[in-house]
Amino acid sequence: MSRFLFLMIALIMFPQVVETAYSPALPLIADSYFVSASRAGQTLSVYFIAFAAGVLFWGWLCDKAGRRPAVLAGLTVYGLGCLLAVFSPSFGVLLAARMISAFGAAVGSIGVQTMLRDRYQAEDLARIFGTIGAALALSPLLGLAMGVALTTSANLMPVFLGLFVLALILFAACLFQLPETRPLQHSQASMVNVLFRLLRDPAIWQSAMLVALFNVTIFSFYQWAPFLLEGLGSDNRPMMVAGLLLAAGTFMGAFLNRRWLTAGHRARHLVWRGISILAVAATGLELAGTHLIFLLPAMLLALAYAIAIPNLLSAALQDYRSVAGKAGAVFGLMYSLLLGIGLALSAWWGNLADVTVICAVLAAICLALPLKKA
Repeated sequence: MSRFLFLMIALIMFPQVVETAYSPALPLIADSYFVSASRAGQTLSVYFIAFAAGVLFWGWLCDKAGRRPAVLAGLTVYGLGCLLAVFSPSFGVLLAARMISAFGAAVGSIGVQTMLRDRYQAEDLARIFGTIGAALALSPLLGLAMGVALTTSANLMPVFLGLFVLALILFAACLFQLPETRPLQHSQASMVNVLFRLLRDPAIWQSAMLVALFNVTIFSFYQWAPFLLEGLGSDNRPMMVAGLLLAAGTFMGAFLNRRWLTAGHRARHLVWRGISILAVAATGLELAGTHLIFLLPAMLLALAYAIAIPNLLSAALQDYRSVAGKAGAVFGLMYSLLLGIGLALSAWWGNLADVTVICAVLAAICLALPLKKA
């Protein structure tokens, strides 16, 4: 694996690692700030709404100033948000700190996707996303392990200090190793023009909705699993088991996805397979209820995600390569906003199994719609 691809994997893992590391701290946040589980879970929804704004800004900056400066600036903003969270005197300040962190972390998503589209063509991009998907199998495990280790005390400070140190290490690696990939001749199209071009494209809306729905299922699990396990009288060790199962599901999905792509299967067919597996997972979650066995169908959530997401992301912006940064920013904004709304509704609804069923049904309807590109 090249040094460039290794750094891309580290950057794109960063948002997921830091968010899953935060998940075990949700019960501690609820206790520390005297808020309900639902209110503590809202920190995830505001995180992704701010993440959406960050995707738009960093995507614009990737085209305006270059990919490398945008990535370094985003990591700096994330670190500042973590420092604010360390000293947050109230739940409101914590929410603000989380939004600042999310805004900065978004560069790990849009920056990497833009740089990969700079380096690789359509034929290779899905396979590259598949390789990254296999590496992302480690993200939940690494994040949850980090979160469990940092929440062993009844103090939130180690959690946010640990996230700050992780951002600092990644910043140093990018400072010395990250190359600039922006083409010498790049489009000068305005963000407004790109925005309206994508908003008029029904296929983009379809892709954004599907990406959001698959993400809602995964992050709803991180939103509610700590409280379900706490209700069973468990400590943080079952969260590590959850991380292992989700890592296994993601790795298996990435392996199958890569194998099917090599065999010539179409991306759309693979997305359908992902939706089918998601429906099976939803059924399993409904049957499991609050029993610890719900972790097994949760593994299928990760399997479905790893099959569908690489194909959705690699195909979504093939007609927008000349404005990769801005188009990626708008597309990321669209699905991140939809994700934030979905997680807010998930926190309000309060049932992981029901949310997964709804997402599976909506995903099937969405992909079945006979949409044509504008």
